Amino acid sequence: MKKIISLLLTVIVAFLYYYITLPALNFQAEEFYVFLLLILLVYVTLELLLNSPKILTDASGYFRYIKHHAKVPFFIALVLVAVLLVGPVTSWEIFHASAYKNLLTVTDGNFAEDITEISFHQIPTLDRDSAAILGDRKLGELSDMVSQFEVADNYTQINYQGKPVRVTPLSYGDPIKWLTNQKNGIPAYIILNMVTQEVDVVRLENGIKYSQSEIFNRKLERYIRFRYPTFMFDEATFEIDESGTPYWICPKIVKKIGLFGGKDIEGAVLVNAVTGETAYYQDVPGWVDRVYNSDLIIQQYDYHGAFVNGFWNSMFGQRDVTETTFGFNYIALNDDVYLYTGITSVGGDQSNIGFILSNQRTKETKFYPVAGATESSAMSSAEGIVQHLNYKATFPLLLNISSQPTYFIALKDNAQLVKTYAMVNVGQYQLVATGTTVEECEAEYIRLIKQKNIITEDVSKNTTLTGTITEIRTAVKEGNTYYYLKLNTSEHYYSISASQYEPVVTFNIGDTVTLEYLPSTTNIYPIYQIL
Repeated sequence: MKKIISLLLTVIVAFLYYYITLPALNFQAEEFYVFLLLILLVYVTLELLLNSPKILTDASGYFRYIKHHAKVPFFIALVLVAVLLVGPVTSWEIFHASAYKNLLTVTDGNFAEDITEISFHQIPTLDRDSAAILGDRKLGELSDMVSQFEVADNYTQINYQGKPVRVTPLSYGDPIKWLTNQKNGIPAYIILNMVTQEVDVVRLENGIKYSQSEIFNRKLERYIRFRYPTFMFDEATFEIDESGTPYWICPKIVKKIGLFGGKDIEGAVLVNAVTGETAYYQDVPGWVDRVYNSDLIIQQYDYHGAFVNGFWNSMFGQRDVTETTFGFNYIALNDDVYLYTGITSVGGDQSNIGFILSNQRTKETKFYPVAGATESSAMSSAEGIVQHLNYKATFPLLLNISSQPTYFIALKDNAQLVKTYAMVNVGQYQLVATGTTVEECEAEYIRLIKQKNIITEDVSKNTTLTGTITEIRTAVKEGNTYYYLKLNTSEHYYSISASQYEPVVTFNIGDTVTLEYLPSTTNIYPIYQIL
């Protein structure tokens, strides 16, 4: 009877521990061995207490009991501890440098061919911090939701219907609000356009029933654990498909080196956040944008760069050893989201030797040998131009502007809102152009690089127009006076600042001008130069 009680109590403790911590039942998961050790410890302790109560006052009795009644559990526990100690040793980089290097396949790319000039509606300008502020502000406008729900902090960057956006679900405000709302689920998610900074709340006909803010069986991590008990999962991300249906993307982890090393991803479980329908895909559908998280890709590239000539070379000599720079960003290309980060030589110099783009769905990674300033140097240059405004630079993207490798940087105020933009030439990071719109920034940047003879032929997207001025308007933006000209030959306005072209202050209605401008998505076209 006492043994049955011990087994029953052990099962109860094991279930509670499993229900709360959700260890993967996988021999490559370290938490699995900890779980087994816990079960053994609980069982042996209960057996001791039920069969030998005096053990509490006689410690020597513990060892006698182990010797005569618990040899098998004790031996199993020793094996488990040995696995936890020896397992990591089997994965040490010193023994598997080549395998770690090959976790990520890196091919060479052609900057001019692969990184084509993208249109303004493809350039993401809204980072995660700014998105969070706009999302909270939008929820505050909704009186029927703000008292019951909060905005979750996911803010996944995806491509949605050809546009770069960030999406995040709402979450329950607290356990009491979960109790009163869980029957209908979470009623909406938020989508933020990263180009226009527009924020929309998408209300759902049927609420989100499966999420990270649930408490019991519908909690996402618990829900997928009970359905895939042997899978090791990476952090789940929130996405929507092309019809706007919300999903959770749960990447499956595999260990490729030794027992516990060489973390990689092998497909993902997709969970319909509304219905709970799940499916595992080794090759995920094309609409999914994020399977490999940024930290994993960067870690794998750092292995690739460190062990290019073996383990000992990474420690001594460091010939051809490279590493990623301090940050990263994302860009939308070919209906996928790519991670961007710079690559620099080990040694602490202030220049990059190139950069990588890595597809977050397939992990296809290309290296582009573009030498120039580091991202931090470019950020400092951009901040220096607007130092009187105390704006802070976000981590840049590398774009192709008029066939020139160019850092594109959003500059934010103390409220974390984007106020202006900067473009910094990679080869000459002192060359900085700014503008309150992307179009204005590019127009000024092209003017500067032509002025400095960095490009000698016209490879920009500018268009020429001649006409008589019929209207002149002015506005002051970020301390600069902008002139908006309307000609009799066009219905649009054409803008240029006095700092770009000082003679514009002398223009009068009736003057005939010839100008080159850049196409825009608005009714105001930035002037590239006045001829």
